[in-house]
Amino acid sequence: MEKNPDKDQVGQTSNGYYHSLRRNVLLTIIMVSVTPMFLVSALILYQFNVSYQEKVETHLKTLVKKHKQNINSFLREKSNDIRSLAKTFSFEKLRDETFLRDSLDILQQVYGPAFVDLGVINGRGVQVAYAGPFKLGEAVYSSADWFKKAIKRRVYVSDVFLGLRGLPHFIVTVKDNWNGDPWILRATIDFVAFNELVKNIRIGETGFAFILNKQGKFQTKPLRDIIPTKEPYAGFLKDETKIEDKITVIERTDDSGKKDIYVAAFLKGGDWLLVYQQRASDAFADFRNAFKVTLVIILLGSLGIVSMAYVLSKRMVNRIARIDYEKKVMNNQIVETGKLASVGELAAGIAHEINNPVAIMVEEAGWIEDLLEEEDFKEGKNLDEFKRALRQINTQGKRCKEITHKLLSFARKTDSRVQDVQINELVQEVVGLSEQRAKYSNVTINTHFQHNLPLISVSESEMQQVFLNLINNSLDAMEKAGGNIDISTRTEQGSYGRDIIIDVADDGPGIPEANLGRIFDPFFTTKSVGKGTGLGLSICYGIINKLGGDIEVSSVIDEGTRFSIRIPLESGAGGTEKAKKNRKKVG
Repeated sequence: MEKNPDKDQVGQTSNGYYHSLRRNVLLTIIMVSVTPMFLVSALILYQFNVSYQEKVETHLKTLVKKHKQNINSFLREKSNDIRSLAKTFSFEKLRDETFLRDSLDILQQVYGPAFVDLGVINGRGVQVAYAGPFKLGEAVYSSADWFKKAIKRRVYVSDVFLGLRGLPHFIVTVKDNWNGDPWILRATIDFVAFNELVKNIRIGETGFAFILNKQGKFQTKPLRDIIPTKEPYAGFLKDETKIEDKITVIERTDDSGKKDIYVAAFLKGGDWLLVYQQRASDAFADFRNAFKVTLVIILLGSLGIVSMAYVLSKRMVNRIARIDYEKKVMNNQIVETGKLASVGELAAGIAHEINNPVAIMVEEAGWIEDLLEEEDFKEGKNLDEFKRALRQINTQGKRCKEITHKLLSFARKTDSRVQDVQINELVQEVVGLSEQRAKYSNVTINTHFQHNLPLISVSESEMQQVFLNLINNSLDAMEKAGGNIDISTRTEQGSYGRDIIIDVADDGPGIPEANLGRIFDPFFTTKSVGKGTGLGLSICYGIINKLGGDIEVSSVIDEGTRFSIRIPLESGAGGTEKAKKNRKKVG
């Protein structure tokens, strides 16, 4: 019966003004929501990056420092073992190769395979005793670089070199005197064991460590091919201070464009340089993963914000469009209300003006009828035709008088005071007013009244408005195809006593199920613009609900619609209390 304005509103929102408004609202919501999120996220990521870099740097420094101490401890322990052997036994005792082999066996049993061999060398550089797997007896080391340095120091640890055996190794020596002549106890340290000690310094997939001497030569084998004479290794070795506790951390980009982290520390009194090297991408892998996760979260959050902003902006603009539309409808209603008020006043005046001539016409028709009873007219051959015409004038005159009387009565009934009303009479009066329009619409109004209905305390004008609205809605729905309107009244036992039931049913096109829940909402209408205000059923519902009653609707498409009004016979507080408990029902 009513037309939904949503399509009109959609049309309104499609124009430039509402598009621009929605775009501005959308951008405002996005900027207000996303900008703080990006700023806070960027600040947090920056702080996390700085903190994580400090954490990685501290961790690598601690790692290098710990392994530096382990390497120095290893060298010191081996030196102390040889020193203890040299102090415990004399030169004469140690030059006995059998005793020297027994001493080597004891060292290997106690300290593992770290000691490869032992040798005793006199002051001229001749090895006078040897215990080990190689044939180095009576070897001459007088011209060897390590011998020249060892003969000058109490304890000496050499660099890694090949020597006579042709394998990388380094030695630990202890110098002592026998009868005024110097002699040296030499021990070869297993290079493989020492190299594993440095090789085990690893973090992640690319981290590794190696040792360089002061000339930039490898003392252990690195895992990657590097050139120790290049930077930053050469720069580390040029450090003149060579402070034992100093640990240097730098970042450099190699020839391939990849960034590496370098951690360097001197050991063995500054003779060796321990270098730890790792790809920066590997060292900061956890930060990179956290950054990716954060980026995904930010993107998802931004997507959610944009989606929500789109939905909210659309709803807001649609709400504004609806308000504008309702404002326009309300303005039209005000105009129409003014027109109706003028028409009402005009109808009342016309009804009053027409009523007097009609009354005179009926009286004159009666006077003519009386004259026809006289003898002069009784013998006329058209007497019967005159009488038929007078009866017709009299009948139609009374009908006009009745119609104008009802129109005048309806126009003047604005009093909403509650009084005892006979519902059947009230419905019949409204039906009489609607019969002419129903005739033009090819609609038949049928009434089925229960006789002897009790009086009910209501406002007569308000109930007239309810019935007139329901009948007019049915007539609007069937004005093209025609049909029937059935109005019935009866009493029925309700939840709080006896109720009067008034049913208004039509066999029109019906109401779509999607609209049934909204037809009592104010300003909801499915009629075209200018034909409906959307207030009729809302007013009906308010009037019935105020009486403590209820109004229900049931409808089937292409079969018809039925409105059922239930009004309690109780009045006053009881009816009001019931109204508070009732809810709007939709059949």
